[in-house]
Amino acid sequence: MDTSIRKIGFIGLGIMGTPMAGHLIAAGHEVYAHSRSGVPEAIAGMGAVPCDNPGEVARQADMIILMLPDTPDVELVLFGEHGVAAGLEPGKTVVDMSSISPVGTKSFAKRIEALGCDYLDAPVSGGDVGARNASLSIMVGGRPEVFERAQPVFALMGKNITRVGDIGDGQTCKVANQIVVALTIAAVSEGLLFAARAGADPAKVREALMGGLATSRILEILGERMIRRTFQPGFRIALHQKDLNLALGSAKALGLALPSTALAQQLFNACVAHGGADWDHSGMVRALEQLSRFEIGQDPTA
Repeated sequence: MDTSIRKIGFIGLGIMGTPMAGHLIAAGHEVYAHSRSGVPEAIAGMGAVPCDNPGEVARQADMIILMLPDTPDVELVLFGEHGVAAGLEPGKTVVDMSSISPVGTKSFAKRIEALGCDYLDAPVSGGDVGARNASLSIMVGGRPEVFERAQPVFALMGKNITRVGDIGDGQTCKVANQIVVALTIAAVSEGLLFAARAGADPAKVREALMGGLATSRILEILGERMIRRTFQPGFRIALHQKDLNLALGSAKALGLALPSTALAQQLFNACVAHGGADWDHSGMVRALEQLSRFEIGQDPTA
């Protein structure tokens, strides 16, 4: 266990934040926790100390980790009434593991650093499975010495931990990740839907593809969800839409064309139009099924 950082604050205890905080407690850290919906019994029972607000978390902890849905949520938790900034003292470290705007991240970091504290943006990939298994990919932006100090804490939650560059570069990397994930979900959806409609067993097709160049974690995990028709999140479509909005907005500002990303976003939009904002993002396949008037698992001869 890291001996330099013992007291860790964790704000945002959702599908991913709860197991992430649990790994820190299991490793022997004192964890001070706050979540809008309350501290889950799963980690309260492990010894997490509930705090009434983010400022109290910051007063108690040496490192404060955020795992929140969107840019406005991070801004409110950091700088709102009883926010993290109100409880900080020089020398503490704020680590934002949410997936938010790179531009917003740079602004937030300047305001935290002006208080004599360090800041890292460290968004993650791997979903609920990676969070539970402590196998997340963690993409970090910030100064090298701050990253080195935080690295032992990251190692309790993830396996592939990379300092990408300066503040904001971690978030830029995460946006790129979400582009690749969305397009891969679309590819897996089309491949499995094609196989099922042509009369092949989609489960066997997936098994065969897992041994070739088409293999991926998306095919492994989300492909199975498509076949089993299990669309409970995971990672909600509404959150992936938020990430693709960041990608498309940034692409416009940079003068880039991302036509496949725009198409993936439209497929997510179609899912939401059918009540699927809270489906797992593997549910993108349902938009393609609607267009094709055929579902994976349906009898192709019927």
